[in-house]
Amino acid sequence: MTGSPAAPSPVDTLSAGEARRVALAAQGFSRRRPAAPGVRHLHAAMARMGVLQIDSVNVFARSHYLPLFSRLGAYDPAVLERAFLSRPSAVRTGRYTEYLAHEATFLPVEDWPLWGFRREAFRAKRGAFWGQSSSTRTLDWVRAELRDRGPSRPADIRGDAPGGRGGWWEWDEVKHALEYLWRIGDVAIAGRDGFERRYALAEDVVPAELLGRDLDRPAAIGELVRRAARAHGVATAADIADYYRIKDRALVLSAIADLVDQGELAPVRVRGWERGGRPVPAWRHTEAVLPRRIDATAILTPFDPVVWFRDRALRTFALDYRIEIYTPAAKRRYGYYSLPVLVGDRISARVDLKADRATGTLRVQSAWWEPHARPAADVERIAAELRTAAAWQGLEHISVSSWGDASGDLAAALDAHPERVRRHDAGRMDQIPLGTGG
Repeated sequence: MTGSPAAPSPVDTLSAGEARRVALAAQGFSRRRPAAPGVRHLHAAMARMGVLQIDSVNVFARSHYLPLFSRLGAYDPAVLERAFLSRPSAVRTGRYTEYLAHEATFLPVEDWPLWGFRREAFRAKRGAFWGQSSSTRTLDWVRAELRDRGPSRPADIRGDAPGGRGGWWEWDEVKHALEYLWRIGDVAIAGRDGFERRYALAEDVVPAELLGRDLDRPAAIGELVRRAARAHGVATAADIADYYRIKDRALVLSAIADLVDQGELAPVRVRGWERGGRPVPAWRHTEAVLPRRIDATAILTPFDPVVWFRDRALRTFALDYRIEIYTPAAKRRYGYYSLPVLVGDRISARVDLKADRATGTLRVQSAWWEPHARPAADVERIAAELRTAAAWQGLEHISVSSWGDASGDLAAALDAHPERVRRHDAGRMDQIPLGTGG
């Protein structure tokens, strides 16, 4: 007697709120902030995120400092600088380097073999990146300079460049060569001086046992899909692909199917995650936890994994989010560099912050409530987080503008500490001019 085919496993269903809590827990927001954040807390947060996106805009704080502040509270920025930006002279290799793992990001140096497929893709597009046939001589010269000099800033090398403008050497050719060699893996980042990268030959940064050990493309993408699914907790295929900017949808879907077969992912339906009235396929990592509640209050950077993919931010948090740096001042709706504010498991508000270091003031250039805000309950928590943020940046005062439907509520809540609170006028035309943030 022939048995009937096995019925497919039932698909679990999560409410929208449950999905938010799973996603936030996966990113570390279900954890209580440590009383004294130290380097081990930074490493643990980095392990959960996988990457830390780098950005030059420095209106309040550079973006890569913020995800760790969001999760850990007021840590000492010098701890991050020692862990991510500098490398003791006695140590040949550090714990982290940089690569285009989302955009430009810090990532563990041990992940070097995962990115061979991306390095090869850049190598295959050399003509599009570089363009000039004379570039071979330039690249060879830059490699030789790094071999002789060791880790160097572009300016260190450019000063000794042969020829001059109008000859075979163009004004920006050193920087262009270094960026190309970094993309293809001949060069790696050996830390930074301030915000300026120091470049070195890959063998001077990456441990010898990792060089030449690149995973093939399917294996590398399979591992990155696994990591992205774990970092998200619950996600669609598009969410997973965006985490490491993987464009090969077929390989992403194949990797997801393999992880389902291996019991690491399980299909799930999330109420409200729909397209055209139909559920969007989603998967939950089997180690993801569903907390009863999320009790965090956190200011997020635009480049935090929680909100960096616009489709996911809209679907998960009803946050329609674009930064307005490149929007003309008169047309900005929320401000030059507005930051989402997490309260519990909701994006409650967005605030446009500027550190006015000359006067020791955190300027709240605008403040807005989001659709899921509970102003009466949320405003005190946001005010407390702004006080923490000001102290973290060494600012003694907070000034709140009149722009935005949350500004009055926020100013009133901050008035509990009148010696520290000021008001100022700020409108669309009063924002930071384009190009001055970096």
